[in-house]
Amino acid sequence: MTAPDLEQRADHIVEQIDRFVADGKRVVLSSSFQTQSLPLLHLVSRSRGVTVYFLDTGYHFPETLEFRDQVTEQLGLDVVSLHSATTKAAQVGPHGHLLFAEDPDYCCYLNKTAPMETVAAASDIWISGVRRDQSETRRQLDEFVVRSDGTTRYHPMLDWTEPMIADYQERHDLPRHPLDDRGYVSIGCAPCTRNIPGSDRGGRWFGMEKTECGLHVDLVR
Repeated sequence: MTAPDLEQRADHIVEQIDRFVADGKRVVLSSSFQTQSLPLLHLVSRSRGVTVYFLDTGYHFPETLEFRDQVTEQLGLDVVSLHSATTKAAQVGPHGHLLFAEDPDYCCYLNKTAPMETVAAASDIWISGVRRDQSETRRQLDEFVVRSDGTTRYHPMLDWTEPMIADYQERHDLPRHPLDDRGYVSIGCAPCTRNIPGSDRGGRWFGMEKTECGLHVDLVR
């Protein structure tokens, strides 16, 4: 894709977000602050009135937290870190192990889905950077989805590809997550993420029959 075409797509996203804000909508963005999150975060930084939510599970790599802080300052973002209402002491399975080891689906629910659901219920527009080329589940999503609670999910990057993300990243000299150089392609919580070069999301929930945290699966047609 040529630079003008890519920038035209980017401008369209900013214009759409600006319309939401101008219409008085409560607009939020959820972001994992990975390298591939940067193009959307950069676009959102051009539109005032959007709060960015980072789901702080308590299990993130220290590098991810440092990267979040770096990007927040560099782009001038309004970032709020969300935490689970359930303490880690209460997140223990029947065999006495933390839930990420015994029940990763419930662990994701308590630390990611439940906190974000509270925010979504109080918002009009929930922006997410999911892309169709990331997984079979995401391939089935639509650009706009109205949830059962009335909140509209907006997926502006849905048809962007890996090369487009990389191209935008380079053109705007955006920073990269420090774990990229150590072979991590998709970075989640430290206990469940492995550095599997070239596998895209294959390093997430490594060794488990799990590909999604639960934030997006209810939107599949």
